[in-house]
Amino acid sequence: MKAITTLFAAATLFAGAAHAQVTVKEPWVRATVPQQKATGAFMQLQSAVPARLLSASSPLTPDVEVHEMSMEGDVMRMRQVQAVDLPAGQTVALKPGGYHIMFLNLTKQVREGETVPVTLMIETRDGKRTPVKVDAPVRGLAAGSGHGHQ
Repeated sequence: MKAITTLFAAATLFAGAAHAQVTVKEPWVRATVPQQKATGAFMQLQSAVPARLLSASSPLTPDVEVHEMSMEGDVMRMRQVQAVDLPAGQTVALKPGGYHIMFLNLTKQVREGETVPVTLMIETRDGKRTPVKVDAPVRGLAAGSGHGHQ
């Protein structure tokens, strides 16, 4: 009986861990100039199970949104999205010119060398939501533009 209880406990732990298995690589936030009211966060996400990035939050500002930038004809458009799909085992890049986390209504300058805490809300196919905490270093203004870090 004890072996069955231990096996059940291990299976429960494994199942719970599967819900939270999102790997975040190379997170960063673009620095701002004085009085700038918005900036973005970028990273690579990989989930062990099918999941979705639903939202993000940060103590930097209460106004954090998941955005997509795309070209419509000759016009670049940026819009908030409800979720970003994270197919199992595939890397999804949040990058300049694509999906990204947007920090709006900033009240202070974000400076290179600082770190911005971000919490991502991930939802698996079965509806379970798991927060994933990330500490994203701030990179210079040229980061991601082809002149600095990618």
